[in-house]
Amino acid sequence: MPSEHEEVQVRPGTEGDLTALTDLYNHYVRETAITFDTAPFTPEERRPWLLSHPVDGPHRLMVATGAGSQGILGYATSSPFRPKPAYTTSVETTVYVAPDSGRRGIGTLLYKALFEALAGEDLHRAYAGVAQPNVASTRLHERFGFRHVGTYREVGRKFGRWWDVAWYEKPL
Repeated sequence: MPSEHEEVQVRPGTEGDLTALTDLYNHYVRETAITFDTAPFTPEERRPWLLSHPVDGPHRLMVATGAGSQGILGYATSSPFRPKPAYTTSVETTVYVAPDSGRRGIGTLLYKALFEALAGEDLHRAYAGVAQPNVASTRLHERFGFRHVGTYREVGRKFGRWWDVAWYEKPL
């Protein structure tokens, strides 16, 4: 992985990133309650997700890489908030950082690039669900102007226990 001082580049995700993005996501599926998926994915199973995030429009995928490195350091997305037409001006955002790349500002760089890319889109609100506890994610969202709007108590069960999800919103 890149050293602490190596330059990080953020760019739109591509099909060439599919395996690395799937591997990163599967870490969180297997090891954490950050996502409520419970079974790892193959890259082919994950392809529709990747293709639902084009280079332009309101649903984006931004990827962080280290200069000269083949590894993905993290990614951020904006996705449909809900499938009904009246929700089209709302997106749900998320960030995943490689486990050995935390505390380096990768999440901040990804969200900065994502929100800059979304600035010209016809969007009104961004929402983020944060499984609790997750102090780092809560701080990241608050740093970007998200405010806590409520918590779903014991909404997900994973690893034999119940998890709360705190919901945050941000005007766009």
